[in-house]
Amino acid sequence: MKLLTLAALTCALVAPLAGTASAETATYPIKSSKLTANPLYKAGPLPTTVCEEPPVKRNDRKLARAYLDAVISCLETTWGQHLVNAGLPYKPVKVRHVNRIPKNHCGFEPTKDDSQAWYCERNGTLFFQLGDGWLDDPSDLWLFETAASMYAFHVQQLAGIYPAYDALKSGKKAEGYEQERRLSLQAECFAGAYVKSVWPMENRKSSDWNYFLRILQGDQAGDKPTYGKSATIRAWIKRGFATGDPGSCNTWAAPSSQVR
Repeated sequence: MKLLTLAALTCALVAPLAGTASAETATYPIKSSKLTANPLYKAGPLPTTVCEEPPVKRNDRKLARAYLDAVISCLETTWGQHLVNAGLPYKPVKVRHVNRIPKNHCGFEPTKDDSQAWYCERNGTLFFQLGDGWLDDPSDLWLFETAASMYAFHVQQLAGIYPAYDALKSGKKAEGYEQERRLSLQAECFAGAYVKSVWPMENRKSSDWNYFLRILQGDQAGDKPTYGKSATIRAWIKRGFATGDPGSCNTWAAPSSQVR
């Protein structure tokens, strides 16, 4: 069984996470209300819609790119409606498919991974670099959830979450890493909520979703702790999927133990 490491970057039905912010003290508490009490959290569950998956084939980059474009279109329909209903601004995301992620563009620092996805908050653009890692078995929901989690960074930008995160100050390196994890884990939770809004999907079973959860990995030994542990990422994705509500994805008010 292959294992996929998260490479979705910015300048992956169960009970919700146990514990509350009031029961534990966060090591590095977030005080910005734009993060902890954003209007998006009160807008309710995402609207139920249908998203049809185009065909994909192993090692077919053209079909995989068309697949991502189709999923992004579904995401636009759902999130656009939800943001407007929440009284928040909405603007379509831009998508660029590239053979190599442009170095230094929008502050990008691409890794050596053959497959990567980046979001540029300066111009609202998603960049996708599809290599063998993501094309070897493109029917496993990895591309679907990757599109959903990457689009979530755009949602964070539109809702004012990303700008508020960008304005945060950190006194220690560990605090800065925890802030990055809160941002990334929220994006994964938003993605889980989106999947729930279109689930069940045609020709998909719960085993497909469970398999996706098993193959993803978080921070590995020697990595900067910017995504969270595999179990932590899965917990937040499951939390979003369980509720279908972005309001359950408030990583900014969660205790530090839930964003490690």
